[in-house]
Amino acid sequence: QLYEQILEQIDLTKETDDEELQELIRTVLDEAADEEYISLSDKIRIGRELFNSFRKLDVLQELLEDDSITEIMVNGPDTIFVERAGHVERTDLAFSSAEKLEDVIQRIVASNNKMANTSHPIVDTRLADGSRINIVLPPIALDHSVLSIRKFPKEWITMEKLVEWQALSQEVMAFIKEVVQCGYNIFVSGGTGSGKTTFINAMSEFIPVEERVITIEDSAELQMRSVANLVRLEAREATMEGKLEVSIRDLVKTSLRMRPDRIVVGECRGVEAIEMLQAFNTGHDGSFSTGHANSAKDMLNRLETMALAAGEIPLLALRSQIASGVDLIIHLERMRDKSRKVAEIVEVLGIENGEIQVQTIFAFEEKKQKEKVEGEWVMKNQMSRNQKYMRHVGKENKKNRWWK
Repeated sequence: QLYEQILEQIDLTKETDDEELQELIRTVLDEAADEEYISLSDKIRIGRELFNSFRKLDVLQELLEDDSITEIMVNGPDTIFVERAGHVERTDLAFSSAEKLEDVIQRIVASNNKMANTSHPIVDTRLADGSRINIVLPPIALDHSVLSIRKFPKEWITMEKLVEWQALSQEVMAFIKEVVQCGYNIFVSGGTGSGKTTFINAMSEFIPVEERVITIEDSAELQMRSVANLVRLEAREATMEGKLEVSIRDLVKTSLRMRPDRIVVGECRGVEAIEMLQAFNTGHDGSFSTGHANSAKDMLNRLETMALAAGEIPLLALRSQIASGVDLIIHLERMRDKSRKVAEIVEVLGIENGEIQVQTIFAFEEKKQKEKVEGEWVMKNQMSRNQKYMRHVGKENKKNRWWK
């Protein structure tokens, strides 16, 4: 009722700024308090909820402002779940109506110049703070519109912080620093919520300060705050008329003319894998990318499948591209205690008898089966590919113990 009263009093012939809206909310609340007692704390709470309803994301706003929440899952106007510390729980929050949920969805997509309707029922986008958004509308979503928000931490997560959280060891961090600085092409794999984007952002702190980095993403999520010379590119979907599309392939071609030292292609989900491989094979050492997989070896198989979907490419030629373009795969896992760890680091050796050959450099070995996952990272082999390392440190320098 208060919302409707405010809506009736808003002058739709002109733009109402935040100060005017807050003053209008206070006036309506004061009038309501004259008829029925409302405590000061309730007036503050209701006023905030009304403002969020008009200007922000309604009931979701308080969840977005709660730093303990990492994921928000809206299964309809009456069903909202959140994830805290790896555990999913249902909230007692709800939208006032299905129409209000639709209004919030349209507000989100409009802020990024995207569309969400029956013709475009699936949308990937982001909020201003970088939070990842996925939207699925009816009739694809059978019951109600579905909204998922993956929040990214506001504090900058460094490799040292990941070591502190036991996501990797000091030795593994030192190895990763070495291969990043030497310009090895690295693919980060893992399941949903394993921390791939966070890990790539943390790895970027090892990129030499004088290098120029270009990120290419379907929906911009990477936040490489330690890179000074950074250019961020985002693909654009076609309009309803099938025009104005800017694909990842277009962005890869453009990036090659922008004098990059390194190219970072965001998550590979489909045919864009071929563009990622092209970026890795264009002489820009030290490029990164990510993808979903259950293991490092499985990531190679998925890369083949995704790239083959892009067109008729001979399998042996594709495998040669993968073997020459990808130097290392860092596989992350979300453990049973909800912690995230580097499960293995695998070196891609090359092609032998038509098959891609790999070897494990580091692997996480669990000590005992306990509720809390504990273990250590064991070095299994030395690196075979040493050309980039020797080029970086100079042949006169003594070899590092990680290389043969």
